[in-house]
Amino acid sequence: MTNEPPLVHRSAGLGVPPHGKRPTSIAELRAVAQPPEVRGRRNAEHWTASLYLRNLSPYLTWLLLKTNISANGVTALMILAGWSTAAVLLIPGIWGALLALILGQLQMLIDCCDGEVARWRGTSSPAGVFLDKVGHYTTEALIPIALGIRAAAYPFDTPADYLWTTLGTTLALVIVLNKALNDMVHVARANAGLTKLADTHGESAPTHGFVARLRAAAKFLPFHRLYHSVELTMLVFVAALVGLVIGDDLANRLLLVALVPLSILALIGHFVAIMASKRVRS
Repeated sequence: MTNEPPLVHRSAGLGVPPHGKRPTSIAELRAVAQPPEVRGRRNAEHWTASLYLRNLSPYLTWLLLKTNISANGVTALMILAGWSTAAVLLIPGIWGALLALILGQLQMLIDCCDGEVARWRGTSSPAGVFLDKVGHYTTEALIPIALGIRAAAYPFDTPADYLWTTLGTTLALVIVLNKALNDMVHVARANAGLTKLADTHGESAPTHGFVARLRAAAKFLPFHRLYHSVELTMLVFVAALVGLVIGDDLANRLLLVALVPLSILALIGHFVAIMASKRVRS
């Protein structure tokens, strides 16, 4: 799971083409839709975007710009892709996990495109940021719930199998709380009349020595990054492969049992890191 600050991807700026104009080349589209301040963000870009999705997204954005779909409409497609990612996990075995892996990547690709459509058309809307949040929060809550149902298997043997659905729901709650901590920081700063946080390491780095050392150690074992939809679908797919040997139910249960305590540890660590940083100081 990434801990990104709110991403205002509906930004209008200098040099943005007028409404209705279409790009004449992919290079022109990249220049407007992927400016350096977008590609250079420290936290707002998921590693898959930096690695390869931003190389692919202009081609899909090119096609989207040939339609009348708005940036918010593209975000709605991203939300549907995320919900579909969770839904296909209800298909037992390797095929459900494989479909989820593919759809998880598709969701992130579309997530790149909505901002590119907005930047090209020069549109700006708080509703777009809100919809983006809805997409990521709901997807990353639904995936662990679906994992809990996978671990319980069909048909349910009550009340024993409720353990797995409860663990899945617990994991969903912890993930949502962890994501919400970042938004709580921005709300707190806004209510205190402070400026918006810069997307830099200095703003988020802990200032206390012990916490800073723990954060540095976490870079070598970044389990706190396992709870984004992309990483979750990758883990479920790996579990499905292991399940071909030891059984799908057992593999999913082992994964769930491992993820829940680690998620709680990540939540506590995230809270401590925020309190030890400049983000909540006037």
